[in-house]
Amino acid sequence: MIKLVDVFKTYEQNKNNKITALQNINLYIKEGELVVLRGSSGSGKSTILSLIAALNKPTSGEVIVDNKKISKLPDNFASIYRRDNIGFVFQKYNLISTMSVKDNIILPLIPLNLPVDEVQKRFESVSKLFDISHKQDMIIKNLSGGEQQRVAIARANINNPKIIIADEPTANLDDELSRNFIKILSDLKKLNRTIVVATHDPIFFGLDVVDREIKIDKGKIII
Repeated sequence: MIKLVDVFKTYEQNKNNKITALQNINLYIKEGELVVLRGSSGSGKSTILSLIAALNKPTSGEVIVDNKKISKLPDNFASIYRRDNIGFVFQKYNLISTMSVKDNIILPLIPLNLPVDEVQKRFESVSKLFDISHKQDMIIKNLSGGEQQRVAIARANINNPKIIIADEPTANLDDELSRNFIKILSDLKKLNRTIVVATHDPIFFGLDVVDREIKIDKGKIII
């Protein structure tokens, strides 16, 4: 499903202050796997996520998703790739606080110009799946942290993405909400989503639902 082959990523290349974020990364993630990228802040794990999502391009090497090379996609094609394949779960949710639950969830559908009944069908499906449909008319800023989390995850899944990317998803959550998030990941895995989580939160380490833990340190894969 996801391959990184001989990937290097350097910022400020050819300048005295260049930073090598990734060095010789070779990584293969199977369809339906839940993989945790472990590492401290600045280790390079978020950079790996950005390459998988085509938000960034490697300095050298290849990123291949579903047998397609995405590492050199022009920006407009990269946007289409993300729309059709990637669901994002952000550390701070990235919800629009003054909009309703429903409007936040259906936001990724706007570029598709889908019929109203199709939008409604998709909304009902994900809002029911993540137990937030009863709050659909509430404004985001009036929700609890756990409810906002569910809105964010419903939004990430409304396009039925093959891949879920989560970058430090429990950084702002208490233990109970973190456990709830892990339960949701387990449910997504049952739907055959491929899930990649970047984290240094020990709550993820040693979990039965996690297929592999990969340690990243100073831009290199250690385990």
